[in-house]
Amino acid sequence: MLFGAGHGSAFTISCDLRENAAVVRVGGELGFHSAPLLREQLRRIWDGPDSPFLIVDLTEVTFCDSVGLSELVSALQHSEATGTRFILSGVHGPLARVLTITGLRKAFEIHPSSDDALRQAAEARPDLPGGGRPLPTDPDGTPPSTAL
Repeated sequence: MLFGAGHGSAFTISCDLRENAAVVRVGGELGFHSAPLLREQLRRIWDGPDSPFLIVDLTEVTFCDSVGLSELVSALQHSEATGTRFILSGVHGPLARVLTITGLRKAFEIHPSSDDALRQAAEARPDLPGGGRPLPTDPDGTPPSTAL
């Protein structure tokens, strides 16, 4: 299954550690060949000092296949098991539609940009259940509609 049409686009990944969050910026094609690179970067973050927030910025992703999507789901599950709040940012285009169609949109906390996610991390109150986790929002930042 393919999401998007960015064939030939190089895969890039970078990490920025903040006070209470790690921001992983992903660009290009997220799929069979690049998913192990994302997995390795995330493993390094989980093996390092505790970071209550892990933000994966997908703004520059041009293509995502089922392997890439599966890697995001695995990362969410691992984060939940370790008590790290996993946030996607910059979800757009076909990937946003696939997350909605598959029902996975409700599984992920999604913010329009990594800056928005970082603001949420800075404002989170660890004394609240779920670390002050907000209600889910659609990729544009609005509350999800309940209409079918």
